[in-house]
Amino acid sequence: MNNPPPSPHILITGGAGYIGSLLTGELLRRGYRVTVVDELLFGGESLVGYLRDPNFHFVKADVWTPRAIKVAPPRGWPAPDAVVHLAAIVGFPACQAVGRQVAWRYNVEATQRVFEQACELGVERLILASTYSNYGLSPDGAPVTEESPLTPQSLYAETKIAAEEYLLAHKNERCAPLIFRFATLFGLSPRTRFDLIVNQFVLEAWTERKLLIYQRGYSRSFLHVYDAVRGILLALEAPEAKIRGEVYNVGTEAGNYSKDEIVGLIIKRIPEVRVEYKDLSFGGDMRDITVSFAKIQRELGFEATLSVDDGIREVLHAIQDGLIKEPRHARYRNARFIVQ
Repeated sequence: MNNPPPSPHILITGGAGYIGSLLTGELLRRGYRVTVVDELLFGGESLVGYLRDPNFHFVKADVWTPRAIKVAPPRGWPAPDAVVHLAAIVGFPACQAVGRQVAWRYNVEATQRVFEQACELGVERLILASTYSNYGLSPDGAPVTEESPLTPQSLYAETKIAAEEYLLAHKNERCAPLIFRFATLFGLSPRTRFDLIVNQFVLEAWTERKLLIYQRGYSRSFLHVYDAVRGILLALEAPEAKIRGEVYNVGTEAGNYSKDEIVGLIIKRIPEVRVEYKDLSFGGDMRDITVSFAKIQRELGFEATLSVDDGIREVLHAIQDGLIKEPRHARYRNARFIVQ
């Protein structure tokens, strides 16, 4: 009797984070082998539940170091079939806080080093988590597509564009790169974040009964973190020809909302909230865009399953029932300040 082929091996950088910790669990549930490489800046509690799984392996390492990926696979495991590169300084407030040199090191140089090591190991594909922040503004108000011009409004977007450009310039290397420009995420994961608009709004509405909103009429695109994970799974399983050197906006047209509309959904759940609005102009993230997700729906068959209202309900439930005891703790935030 022939032995079955070994389970595919996926390496996740930043696997203890918001997306990575949820992706790790879903991959293990589907029978994949998973190696997580993470420096644990926000702790590793999100991974504790996976430690006894024989298909899980953890390496504490800084992905900017030259051999972090090459030394990661445990003895007896094959080299990874794919790398999901999530490790980064995420969001414009966090990038502003650490400064240009550090943001560039971890968002651009680390991407280059991870990709080089992946190629040396014979990894078949690498998925980069990027952002629709790269579009900045929509000059004519039409939904932006993957071919729209990139007009970054923040240091964070500048670093992600540079990382994308590097990978696209190397799309014919042995390792096939794929770029996912995610919408703004929301919802719960093993390492939930409360510095994301929907989650933050729910927390403040429930605990303070007040919301202070900047950039009132601005539009954004939103996606549940579980659907982000589902998108990554589709990309891992898609034929290489569909993903090599491609860029996909990851989200859903149903997730295109103005901030006022998000506030309205929260007030339906927490009607006693007082809302205040302030104008704000600054050299940061001034996105005001609607995004088209037709390409990923057409080519990878992606459809979101959870709405913004679903996310509001689950986050509110977790806070009300004490499932998350200290939602204001620093471990639930990548940055202290966000512009709402």
